Formats: sequence, structure tokens, C-alpha cells
Amino acid sequence: MIHHKLIQAAAIASLSWAVALTGSVPALAQETPIYSGKDRFHPVTAQNGMVASQEAVATKVGVAILEKGGNAIDAAIATGFALAVTLPRAGNLGGGGFMMIHKAATGETDALDYREKAPAAATRDMFLGEDGEPDNQKSRFSGLAIGVPGTVAGFAAAFEKHGSGNVTWEELIAPSIALAEDGIEVTPDLSSSLAARIKRLGKDPATAAIFFKAGIVPYLPGETLKQSDLAKTLRLIAEKGATGFYQGDVAEKIAAKVKASGGGMTVEDLAAYEPVWRTPVTGAYRGYEIASMPPPSSGGIHIVQILNMLEAYPMREYGLNSADSIHVMAEAKRRAYADRSKYLGDPDYSDIPVKGLTDPAYAAGLAQSIDMGAVTASTDVAPGNPIPYESNETTHYSVVDKDGNAVSNTYTLNFSYGVGLTADGTGVLLNNELDDFSAKPGSANAYGLIGGTANAVEGGKRPLSSMSPTLVFKDGGLFLVTGSPGGSRIITTTLQIILNVIDHQMNIAEATAAPRVHHQWFPDEIRIEEGLSPDTIRILESRGHKIALKNVMGSTQSIMKVSGVLAGASDPRRQGALTAGY
Repeated sequence: MIHHKLIQAAAIASLSWAVALTGSVPALAQETPIYSGKDRFHPVTAQNGMVASQEAVATKVGVAILEKGGNAIDAAIATGFALAVTLPRAGNLGGGGFMMIHKAATGETDALDYREKAPAAATRDMFLGEDGEPDNQKSRFSGLAIGVPGTVAGFAAAFEKHGSGNVTWEELIAPSIALAEDGIEVTPDLSSSLAARIKRLGKDPATAAIFFKAGIVPYLPGETLKQSDLAKTLRLIAEKGATGFYQGDVAEKIAAKVKASGGGMTVEDLAAYEPVWRTPVTGAYRGYEIASMPPPSSGGIHIVQILNMLEAYPMREYGLNSADSIHVMAEAKRRAYADRSKYLGDPDYSDIPVKGLTDPAYAAGLAQSIDMGAVTASTDVAPGNPIPYESNETTHYSVVDKDGNAVSNTYTLNFSYGVGLTADGTGVLLNNELDDFSAKPGSANAYGLIGGTANAVEGGKRPLSSMSPTLVFKDGGLFLVTGSPGGSRIITTTLQIILNVIDHQMNIAEATAAPRVHHQWFPDEIRIEEGLSPDTIRILESRGHKIALKNVMGSTQSIMKVSGVLAGASDPRRQGALTAGY
């Protein structure tokens, strides 16, 4: 358990480090209303561009691309490839994710879905045991759990459509090739994460050969970790584009490893993979415009749905993390997650009632069922009837450039280091993303999320996700870029950043450091971080809430635009994060 005072201390240390890099806060602090003397935490500020990511070296790679004349999309791609080297537990080539892109010149906002897909051979019951019940070993730790990766194809699609033209594809990947080939300095965070998973990662000889010394001995902080096979794969991608990953030697080796581990992925599955451009989910909250990821992410729909419910309540008057604000948030989240269990899935395979779920009138009806004096038991909350229909280890980073272009990107391997298997000779860690399917309607996945038939396993289908890369606008201009890892808690973590800056008028550093709360329908409890008042907890318990104090939630990487100045903050809950600009 990390005490909230330690979070505060880490926040100050992290932000001070970033301030030292940019050298910009002292001058700008007196010129802009980004923060005031009463604020406990100060954001990093810059004028020409900013990157906020969970790993410092990757952030610097992104900033260097901005300084070179690249736009936010270019910098986001370079940052993403760098994270595949420097943050291997979540940054990836063998996973997938979602990217929200805003082009300032046209006002266009795009949603890019590069989520993993089930191989064509996947079947509805493939994760069930002989007793007909979900078999976690199959869905989390075998070749059956591995989805067709989407990251490389997604980055290539983003570059082709929205790249600046000022930097080449090869230039975006070159820093990552150098990092993999020359080696990175092992940070305390990387060392501890590998040591904590030595039993699982050590089982695969290909993984162990990369991430442990001879005899499966963990690397210590300060030592050098080289990833020569990954460097070769990155070089192929630099030379041939996405084809270098999805066809030829790399694809053959990925398919072979999946097959050897009990899965059914083929080279044909890899060659057929394509990302999808989708229409963002949009909504409004107290005069701000929200744009977030549509299905197969559930994040955008439920952020808008919950905000629609909360708009009826005086959240600012209630105050940050008061009993009333936490109570109404928990009740709204309870109702949204109930809807998630029934209606959300891959829109290419199921009709998703996006319009109905994000309709303010539907939310108003749900809000009327909230009793401010007492809890509504989750057993008494069923998915609603929105109409009409219409056609925990993850990482997030945010980028804004000097022209106001913005990227909010969240991608993942699912579990830390994914399935723990590496395609021999490629350096590519493989995901276990197919656990996000509903192995059996009504059953929970690894994060306790219950799913229905809309999220059943099917060949070629994308599993439902909680990843919620989000953009917020004010009067048509960019206001906030944010998102987070955190499994089922991604939606509520991202939501609270939005509430903190809009309702509670906090600067982005304060909004990031504030204690978080979470409810997801089942289990029927409010999960909290340490730092809430005991009096608040007692009031919530008197209303019937069960309170569960657990580890910290999320790792938000956020950038705000205030009076023409960029203000950013990296979450102090994870070691090594950095926000930097120029």
C-alpha cells in the first residue's frame, strides 16, 4: 500500500524533474493562470509542444521529434515505438490499442482502432474447460489467449493519414532501434517489475534469454539491457513498413510461437490484419465538449454516460471526494458498468446502442433512480434499455504540438508482459488480450468485468476494452488530452481527471495527484486509494456502501492547454514517468 503522502512526495519529485528538463515553469508561472499560490502541485509548462508518457526516455524521444519539425502524430508514433523497448511490460509491438487524433487546422478528430483481433480459428467455447466453465489457464496463459497484434499497423495507418511529412517513417523508428541495439539502462522500476514476474517470464526460454541474465538472474538497476532481436524487427519495420511485421520472417515466427503454445494464429491472420478508423464518441459536460474512443472500447460511451448523469448534480458544491460526490459517482458508475455488461462489444459483429447509451435523456432517467441518502445494491441494478441501436497493464501517453494538433494514445499487452511469451528470434512479447472476451456470458474476466453475448469469442473479432484515450474541447479549442492504464479502472480514472479540472477547477498536476475512487457494478464495493477522510468513509458506510482500501489506481499522462500555454503532468503513482516540452 502506498500512502497518499508518499504519492504527494513522488508527485513533487516527478514534476521537479520535468521542470528541470524544460526550464520553463518559473517564467510562465507569473504570466498565466495555470496555477496559483494556493496550489500544492505545479504542472510542467511549455509553449511549442509537449509529451507526457509513463517512461522518461520515451518521452524524450517524442520531444526530439517535435523539435525536429514533426507534428503530434509523428511524435506519438516515435514515443510508442520507444516504449516497446523501454517499457516492455506495456509498451509493445505485439499488442494493440486505440489512438485519438485531433488536427487543429481542420478541427477534425479521428478515432483509430488498432485493437488486437481473434485469429480466424477462434471459437466461442475455446476458453471453457471440460466442465463447461471458464478455464483461466487457457484464456490468460496459453497460445489461445494471444490476439493478432495491431500496434504496428495502427502506427503505420496514423503516419500515412496524419503524419506531418517533415520527418520520415525511418526517422521515427531510428531512436528505438538504437535503444534496443545499444541497450537501455535498467531503471529501478524495470528491475523490480521483471523480478516480480520471474516465475512466469522465466518459463519461456525466449523471454528469459532477453530479460534475465544467465541462470534467470534479474537485471539490477544501472545495468544495461540489450534487445538485439527486437532491434532487427524494428529495422525491418523501418525498411518495409507494416509489411515487415505482418509478412515474412517476423510473421512466420509469431505464428509458429503461437501454434507451439496451443493457439491457432496463422500467417494468414497476420497478413489480413487491418486497423479501423472509427467515428469518436462525443458528448458535452458543463459547456465542454468530450471526444473519446468508440467501441470496441467501452471507455468513451461510459465516460459520456456517467458525465451525463453527473451533470444534474452540483459536483463543485459537493467538493472533491466528499461523501456526496463519491456517493453519486459510485451510483452513476454502477449503472454504467451494468450497461457495459450487456451492450458493449465489437461493433463490426454486434449492434451497439451508442446513441442511446450517450443520450442525455437516457442518463436523466438513470439519475432519477439514485437516492442520495442510501446505496442501490448492485443486485438491484440491471442493464437499462437504451434506444435506439445504431450501426491492468497498459500504458497511456499524450502529445500536443505547437500547432495544437493532439494525440491521446492507450495501448497494451493486457497483463504485465502479456502472456509472457516471446516469438523466438523477434524480441516481440505477445499479448494475452483475448481474455478480454467473455469466455462465457455472465462470467468475469481477470479484472472482474462481466460480459455478455455481444463480447463472446469469435474468429476475426476484437475483444471489448476499457481503454479510454480522451480529448476535451472548450469553445471549439483543445482543452485537455488525457487517458490512463488500469484495466477496469481506466474509465473511472480518466473520468476523475475530467471532473477534477472542470468541476473542482484544479490544475492538471493537482487533478492527477488527487485520491481516486472506483465502482464497477460488481464487485459491489467502492474501491478507494488511501487519503480519504475517515469521516467521509464512515458517512459512505452509513449509506450502505462497502469500502475497499486497495493499491493506487491508474497512471494518467495528461496535457492541458490554458491561455495558449501547455501544462502537463505525469502520474506520480508509477516510477519513471515524465512530462516534457520545449
